[in-house]
Amino acid sequence: MDPDIASLTLRALRRVLRASEIGSRRLANATGLTPSQWLVLREIDSRASSATPGAVAQALQFSQATITTIVDRLQELGFVGRQRSEKDKRQLILSILPAGKAALAEAPDLLQTSFTERFIGLPQWEQAMILAAVERLAMLMDAQHIDAAPLLDSGLIDRSAPA
Repeated sequence: MDPDIASLTLRALRRVLRASEIGSRRLANATGLTPSQWLVLREIDSRASSATPGAVAQALQFSQATITTIVDRLQELGFVGRQRSEKDKRQLILSILPAGKAALAEAPDLLQTSFTERFIGLPQWEQAMILAAVERLAMLMDAQHIDAAPLLDSGLIDRSAPA
């Protein structure tokens, strides 16, 4: 292994992590939301009357437990509501409330949004190459089984420090 390439790779990884941290801090300052909360809120908003915790978890590839924790917090903030389905009383339907819509409108452009738009513009072969490299990086860091949402919402990332 070439130590120079390893060093350059780690430096690039630190820049990616820093960009993510800065984006998270901007979001928290503007809305009080974590990136995971924003993603869940946006997914609930996009599904209208069909937003169930399971559907949101599947769409975002978060665990059901993670979605429950995030929705609990969003409900405490007055951003979402829960109600039993009329068709199946065992099922919960999530809905976005006016304060949640306002938070989405106030949110700065997230790293996820700009990244996704740029990523989609790449040729498919390049998208696949990047995915493979990032998945391999996750394996090298023993992170392939880690659910990123709990870390983002854990408070371990200090969003109060200036960007």
